[in-house]
Amino acid sequence: MADIHVEEFYKDVAIALAQLYAAFPRRISLFVEDIAGPDDPDDFGLHSKRHMACFGALLWLSEEGFLRYVDTIRQEALDQAVLSRSAFTRLSAPAPQTLTEKFGPNPSDSELPTSVERDRSTYIHLLRTALKSGSSNQISLIVQATFFLDRDIQTVH
Repeated sequence: MADIHVEEFYKDVAIALAQLYAAFPRRISLFVEDIAGPDDPDDFGLHSKRHMACFGALLWLSEEGFLRYVDTIRQEALDQAVLSRSAFTRLSAPAPQTLTEKFGPNPSDSELPTSVERDRSTYIHLLRTALKSGSSNQISLIVQATFFLDRDIQTVH
């Protein structure tokens, strides 16, 4: 089992990327509270560790070239955020068959039009499906497969 902060990181990344993809190519304000949930700053106005971890994940996505933004809104949001070309291309790409068979459309959906089947085999669809499932393990595996794994996808369990 991964450390809880790593599982939260993968979930934050998945939610942020799904929000940005849904708005693409528009620039949006990406609010931490929309991703990590409400935060109650302490008496000194400092945010919780959870809030700051999510904000850090958003900044990390930018530093690693997955998104661009114009400015921060304090530690509340990234203003005018948009997916980078490489992130958009990757999310739109078809995932390997081994991954879609494990986490993708149901085999009973084989009667669907080709265009729908193609859309349901993309990384963004798998990411959204993982988020809907609520499974930390599934979210982690899909985020890793989408952006971080350079090895053969068949090694993903």
